[in-house]
Amino acid sequence: MKRTFLSALAALLLAVPAVHAQKVNKEALLSKIEKSDADIADAKKGAKAATWINRGKAFYDAAAEPTKSLFVGIEPTMLKLAMGEPSFKGNETLLDVQYEAWTYPYVTVYIKDNKVTCWKQTQWVVEDAPAKAIEAYKKAYDLDPKSADKVKQGLQQVSDFCSQLGNVGLETGNYLEAADAYATAYDAQSCAAYGQNPDPALLYYAGYLLTVDGANNPESYVKGADYLTRSIDQGYADEEGNIYYYLFHCYYGQKGADSSNLLKAKGALLTGIEKFPKNERILDGLMQLYTAEEGVGDPADLINMIDNAIANNPESVDLWFGRGRIFYALKDYDKSIESFKKVVELKPDLFEGNYYLGVFYTIKGDELNKVMNEKQYSSQAAYDEDLKSVNAVYMEALPWFEKAHELKPDDSDTLEFLKSLCFRLRDEPGIMDKYNKYNELYKQAKGE
Repeated sequence: MKRTFLSALAALLLAVPAVHAQKVNKEALLSKIEKSDADIADAKKGAKAATWINRGKAFYDAAAEPTKSLFVGIEPTMLKLAMGEPSFKGNETLLDVQYEAWTYPYVTVYIKDNKVTCWKQTQWVVEDAPAKAIEAYKKAYDLDPKSADKVKQGLQQVSDFCSQLGNVGLETGNYLEAADAYATAYDAQSCAAYGQNPDPALLYYAGYLLTVDGANNPESYVKGADYLTRSIDQGYADEEGNIYYYLFHCYYGQKGADSSNLLKAKGALLTGIEKFPKNERILDGLMQLYTAEEGVGDPADLINMIDNAIANNPESVDLWFGRGRIFYALKDYDKSIESFKKVVELKPDLFEGNYYLGVFYTIKGDELNKVMNEKQYSSQAAYDEDLKSVNAVYMEALPWFEKAHELKPDDSDTLEFLKSLCFRLRDEPGIMDKYNKYNELYKQAKGE
């Protein structure tokens, strides 16, 4: 009996005519909006809340129609039933992830592991339709506060649609559109008829995406800082406090336009580290700011801050790395070396840890050599003794550079350090052979 039922169901599915293309009745949607234009122009109709509610719904429908059958997780078979055959199927890589891409007139759908993961809306029935829907709903409530329930329902639809648009934009790397979508979702919730405080997380998402986009479009930093600041002002902070780190980047990215943004960047980080003392990103931002920008702050002020963080998380490679950077800025090379030895103890195969240990030993040797060259020697024996001490420091650098070379054989900077050190130490046993080896490798790396 079961087999007969399944066979009948299969036959029924086969009998359903295939939908050959995505159907969006653009003319009908635009016709509703044209009618709404006429209605609001009419003095009597334009004074009614219902007229504006209908207008809000018309714009919402125009926005949502092209993707109304889409949701994350739908399988391709159901997608085809809902939206028809795509005009093109191919492969596309987004954010280093490869997808199967189905192209429709209004949207490109991305499929991975046999499920819809995200999509890009490539065409709109009406540009800025969500914002125009919000505007209409606001007008309806202004005309008649008793319409609040219906208006809130419409605003919720707009907010949900825009939130989803932001989510899929985040997945596709469509950061500007995603940020605008989250901000529009927030605007929908900000209307008085919504009846509750808007979710500041929406501004945070928008600000975060604009921070990311700022590397390519510096103007995004301005709007990003505004969204993040407004989110913080409303009491929002993500669980780890990264909002302060992103706000720092938004201000720091604007330092060329106005130097006061450096102090704003510093303020964002100091506020963040006070509230989230374990946040390593904020600490890294402070170290970047204090060591790269003169007059912003004394790197020594960061020592207590970072040591407290290390006390809470002694296994953090990033914190020890940062500690080494701070002491380097303070020209305390022994402390830098101490910190980076902890880095390579925790992560022996980290190229940067080994490389910078070699660098700090070399810098320490250079400083000692400078002092030696400024001294007046009364005997060859005293000179030889100091030279031996300086060379011993340079010798300490060699094994770390050699380890770095093992980890990244083609790095020309490492090879340059190795050949230079080996040439200086060429009179030490076995070092001249190393010089010849690394000099040849350096030439190969530089294409000589």
